[in-house]
Amino acid sequence: MALLNFHKPDKILLQKATEFDGQFEFKPLEPGYGQTVGNSLRRVLLSSLEGYAISAVRIAGVDHEFSTIKGVVEDVVDIVLNLKQVRFKYLLDDDDNFTDEIIYLTVSGKDIFKGEDIQAHTSVFQIMNPEVEICHMDTSVSLELELTISKGRGYVPADEHKSGDLPIGVIPVDAIYTPIKNVAYKVSSTRVGQRTDYERLNIDIVTDGTIHPEEAIKEASRIMIQHLILITDENITFDDASKRRDDVVDEHVLHMRKLLKTSLEDLDLSVRAYNCLKAAKINSLGELVKFESHELLKFRNFGRKSLVEIEELLAQKELSFGMNLEKYKLDEE
Repeated sequence: MALLNFHKPDKILLQKATEFDGQFEFKPLEPGYGQTVGNSLRRVLLSSLEGYAISAVRIAGVDHEFSTIKGVVEDVVDIVLNLKQVRFKYLLDDDDNFTDEIIYLTVSGKDIFKGEDIQAHTSVFQIMNPEVEICHMDTSVSLELELTISKGRGYVPADEHKSGDLPIGVIPVDAIYTPIKNVAYKVSSTRVGQRTDYERLNIDIVTDGTIHPEEAIKEASRIMIQHLILITDENITFDDASKRRDDVVDEHVLHMRKLLKTSLEDLDLSVRAYNCLKAAKINSLGELVKFESHELLKFRNFGRKSLVEIEELLAQKELSFGMNLEKYKLDEE
């Protein structure tokens, strides 16, 4: 069946490009397509791009994460939390054949262990935030560590890195693989001829520096195309929807409605994060996910540590910031 002609961009305008930030403009788009394209790209960018992160750590003399180390200010839990923030850029060309890389390092004679100390022990990765502080220590202390760097997508909790043959002393780590820190988009009107109801889509992508924003948006587009191309195949066969139950979507809506009504009191939040959200009059998951991540950082006493904690909580529940909740009708029982 022939399709009517669609107005669509003949090129994408790159308005700004740095190693960490890119701004892109799509125009003209048919009415409604700004939201369709913008929201789809945003969700894929935030959830589906690959990256590298620490998936396990071993510290000499430490048997488990609830230990303390003499001469080190932070306990092991905080050290692991800080290690999660280190961002790794793979420097070799055999990305497709990558297997877990172990970095061995000894830190001594320093009062602060930073990301730059990891850089000194690897030529395979570039540490994109060498200034990140991992722990404070006496200069007489010597720390011996083994860091396992894995490749993955999105967020993977520590439990998924556990295996039956994990050696004693190896601590699995929640891995934040996604190289995307934030995606924002804006839809506005633009003129085509005499019509002013066409749309302009502006997308702003912030990365951790391990991927260029231009490559990030290309990769997200490829992922979307790979998922949709099958539907255009003439040989595709569909299940007969009339023979299937009609309540599958309804069950999903009911599940999401119940989840989004979960009170903050029922979540495993730190005291600081909980108090900040309550002070902002946020009382449930549904009220929380309406915000964008950068908006939370404007709350009084709300810092990046609390943001990482909440991002991980939402990822575990398959939720994200900036969700549109209209279809879940939270005002209904």
